[in-house]
Parts: sequence; C-alpha cells; structure tokens
Amino acid sequence: MNTSASITSPIDVVEHARTRQPTAGLALLALGVVYGDIGTSPLYAAKETFSAAHGIPLTELNVLGGVSAIFWALMIVVSLKYVTLILRANNRGEGGIMALLALASSGIADRPQLRRWLLAIGVFGASLFYGDAVLTPAISVLSAVEGLEVGTSALKPYIVPIAVGVLVALFAIQKHGTGVVGLLFGPVCLLWFTALGVAGIWNIGKAPGILAALDPSHALRFATAHGSASFVVLGSVLLAITGAEALYADMGHFGKRAIRIAWFGVAAPALVLNYFGQGALLMTRPEAIENPFYLSFPGWSLYPMVALATAATVIASQATISGAYSMTQQAIQLGYLPRMSIRHTSAHTMGQIYVPAVNWMLLFAVLAAVVGFGSSSRLASAYGVAVMGTMVVTTLLTFFVVRHRWGYPLLACVLPTAFFLVVDLAFLSSALHKLFDGGWFPLALGAAVFALMLTWRGGRERLLEQIRGSSVPIAGFLESLRSFPPQRVPGTAIFLTSTPDATPHALLHSLKHFKALHERNVFLTVVYEDVPTVEPERRVSCEAFGSDGWRVLARFGFMERPDIVAALERCAPHGLQLEPMEASYFLSRETIVSLPHAGRLRNWRDRLFSAMARNAASAPDFFNIPANRVVELGSRIEI
Repeated sequence: MNTSASITSPIDVVEHARTRQPTAGLALLALGVVYGDIGTSPLYAAKETFSAAHGIPLTELNVLGGVSAIFWALMIVVSLKYVTLILRANNRGEGGIMALLALASSGIADRPQLRRWLLAIGVFGASLFYGDAVLTPAISVLSAVEGLEVGTSALKPYIVPIAVGVLVALFAIQKHGTGVVGLLFGPVCLLWFTALGVAGIWNIGKAPGILAALDPSHALRFATAHGSASFVVLGSVLLAITGAEALYADMGHFGKRAIRIAWFGVAAPALVLNYFGQGALLMTRPEAIENPFYLSFPGWSLYPMVALATAATVIASQATISGAYSMTQQAIQLGYLPRMSIRHTSAHTMGQIYVPAVNWMLLFAVLAAVVGFGSSSRLASAYGVAVMGTMVVTTLLTFFVVRHRWGYPLLACVLPTAFFLVVDLAFLSSALHKLFDGGWFPLALGAAVFALMLTWRGGRERLLEQIRGSSVPIAGFLESLRSFPPQRVPGTAIFLTSTPDATPHALLHSLKHFKALHERNVFLTVVYEDVPTVEPERRVSCEAFGSDGWRVLARFGFMERPDIVAALERCAPHGLQLEPMEASYFLSRETIVSLPHAGRLRNWRDRLFSAMARNAASAPDFFNIPANRVVELGSRIEI
C-alpha cells in the first residue's frame, strides 16, 4: 500500500485542511473542487445555446431570451434547488447520490417493495454519474484547447492530439498525487472566476441592453416561441448547470456554509456576468458565435486565457475523477460492486484514495469520447443526458427524505418536488432529443454500470442464501464440540463470515483437514451500515459463547475504509483480549459455478457474476489484514 503523504486530489486537500481552515479558507478551496465543473461551462454553454443548428435566428430578442434562460436555469436549479434545499438533506454531514440513497431508503425500511424500487432508481442515478465522469474531462479539456484555433486555424488539426496528451497526463499522475499543486486549485479557480467576471463587465459595458435578460419573460418566450426548436435548444441551455451535482456530493468535505458562500459570493456572480457578457458580445458582433467565450476577451489575452482555461478544466476533471473513486468505494461498501484494489495515498489523512481499475477504465472511455466525437460541440450533444438523469433521480430521492425522514406534510413535499421535476424533466426530454447524436453514449455507459451493480447485488444475495442453506447452524456445531471435543492447538483463530448464525465453511474445512481447533476461535462478521461513518463506540460488539468462542460484529460506514485489525483492537473493553497481529485469519474463497437455467438472461447474469467474483480484489488487502497471517480455504458453490 502506498503511504505517501502526497495529496491526490482537491478533495484530499480539503480533508487535510478542513479541521484548521476557517470558513473563508474552505470557501476558497470549494471554488476548485465544487465549482470547477460548472465554472468551466461558459466555454461551451452559450456557444451551443445560440448555435445556428437549432434554427433560431441570432436576433437581439433571441439573444436576450437565451441569456435569460441560462440565468434562470442557474437560479432555479443551482441556487434554489441545490444550494437552498438539497444541501439540507445530509447523511450525517455527507452528501452525494449514494449518501442520499442510503438516507432515503432508510426512511422507508418498513416498506420493502417500495424500498426495492427506490434502490433501483438510486443505483441507476449513481450509474449515470460515471457517464458524467467520462464526459466532463472530455468536453472541458477539449473546449479549452479549442481556443487555439481562434488564434490561427493552422492549429486546428492538433486540437484533438493536444487534448489527448493533456488527458493522458492527468490520468497518469493519479497514482502519484498532485502534492502541493493541489493547494493551488482554489487560487487558480479564483483567478478563473475573476477573469470571467471582468470579461463579462467589459462586454456588458458595450451593450448594457443585455441586462433586460433579467426579466424572466424573455426566458419564457425563448422557450416557447420557436416551436420544436425551443424544445431542442433547452438541451444546450442545460449545459450551463452541469456540475451542480458537485454542490451536494462534496458537502461532507466543506460544509453547507462554505459551499453557499463560494456560490453566492464568487461563482454565481462571475458566471452570470460572463454569460451576460457573451450575450452582449453577440448583440454587437453576431459573427462572434464562432467562439463567443474566447472572442469576448481582448486579442492579446487569447493565449493566456487558453492556458488558464486548460488549468481550470484540468481542475474540474480532477474533481470528477476523484468523485468517481469515492462513488466506487461507496458502492463497494453498500454491496453494489465487488471488492477492488483501493490505495490510500496518505498516512496522515483519511479519504485520499486511488482506484487503479476505475482510473484506467475512465481514461479509456474519455479518450474514446474525445477521439470519437472530435469536438466540444459534438460532445455537448451527449453531455446533458447523464447530468439531467442524475438530477431527476436526486429530486425523487429528496422527496422521500423530506417526507419520510423529516416528516413534512405531504402537500409541502409534493409541490416543490413537482416544480423541480417539471424543470428537470423538461431539460432531460430536450437532452434525449439528441439521443442519436451522442446522447446514447452516457446512457450506454450508465446502463452498463447499472447492469454490473444489479448483477453483483443480486448475485451476492443468492450466494448468501446458498451458503446459509448449506451451512451448519453455529449452535449445533458448538454442541457437537462439547460432546466430541477435538484436539486444541495454541493461539487464536479468526474466521471471517458473512453469516454470523452459521458455522463458517473455513472452520469446517480447517477441522476436516487439520483435525484440530485453536484454543480460542473468533467468528467475525463485517457489516456496512447506511451511514457515512460509524461512531467509535459502536465499531464492534462482542458476544462470548461456549468452547472458548466469540462472535464479533464489526461495523463500518459506506465512506470508511474497513480495517479489521483496528476494529479487533477495540474488543478489549468487551472482555476479548487478543493480539490481532499474532492471530491467524481464516477466510473462505468461494469458487462460483453457474448452473444452466431455462432463461437466457439468468444464464448471462450468472456468468457475469461469476466473472466479477473471480476478479474481485483479495479480502486481506481490502480488509487490511496482514497477508502473512491469512489462511484461505476454497469451497465450490453452485448458483
């Protein structure tokens, strides 16, 4: 395990600094982590909104309407929905769709059928996040590098290769961390937002009439007055709000106050000014639609802005990549993905993780998107589907939290949910209109991840049922030991088992082959709870039973790294004195055999589950068990 003290992501920087940073410092860091994605949307959102491909003429009235639509989308979806409402729905201070899913599902634990459907919806929303994690680096970096062709068309053939080089370098450094560079994320993004605001003010001064776009009637007219074109163009307007999900996902790293200060104090004013500035530019120079973002800056600042934009998009991409690592860890803990190798890259700070398998799969998908689509305009067609799909699921899950966890009256829950769903579904429907122009890409990625998650979850449930059905009850086994005591050998044996009421297969195999038992036997079950972290006093519970046996339950939250050795050290106050580093750990390694079934779907899913189980990371590494103290005994299980 890499124990470098380097900091691997902007999120890690926050974990390192949060305990000693005032709110202002956290707000500065939040600019890089939380608002890196939405902060780079001006690179392409206005350009796509006013694209001639929509069939809406670039008149002064339509420019006012488009800018107004972007402004009110930011106010309703980001300011009202996320910053004001959803930031309140925290799972012990943590946010993100998996944390929200755990919170919502626990509120309807007494309604298993509804809970099952809710879990499926939530998992699908989480699956779509991986599509976002692919498209954010692709469209952000590509749109930043495209500024080079504004200076000279001779560089156009090199746009994609340069973007590919930047992305390969970004993913390659993940295992090493960004070190002190991470501390620059906040200041760099502060410079970025400052540049956005200054450019906006400069252009608004040339055409102050653009301020009329504050009137929502312009947005309503723009969204209704052009027939089907108005509906289609909403799929481009929503590009201005991509990245809003990060507000909630990163709440645990900053807290609500810092995120709100960063939004209302810096990010929102800068974004609004810049979008209004691009609108003012298009009112005076319609030909600037070629690239209204870069052309809104003075000519001398083009290449410095390309460099700054590239740095900002790398930061936005880094935060998304780190989010994919965290999402994967949470999905593993909650039982939706098999164990994967997770490297903790700091000996001093929790939460600094690197998941090699996810890193390289993301890189492959990102490069496929960049090379396959070739331009930010074509990528924009694919981008909105994943983002809005996740937002719709977040709205639905929030309803169950407000209604069933907070106990608000039904009407007070239905009205705001209906309002936000109308907005979300309007944007999602518009994005789906581009399904065959690229929208299929994030949906295909999300569907693949969704299938993997449900297959693993369902396979594990059936596997546990099979194990329980073929296991010897622990009570009967202990009774037989009293009647026919085997030979005892010195030491402590710790048997990991997922079925605490059944005798572990590893124990039965050990007794069968070695004809002896250790002097003391501990049956350890690891339980993941629907909370981010478990209080230290609830970490373990111990129960003594006959024949020098102990049953131990170790609890972990879905954002915690399971550490068996550290958990066992907490057993002393419960009467179980042991040296975890001197005990022997017995694990069962199941070889899963898929039996033929009548249905093709069942056969396909069983084979997929078997393949996932074979490629899962080893239990000793995942549970932080000393490898030289582990004995693995195999068993064959048919499903």
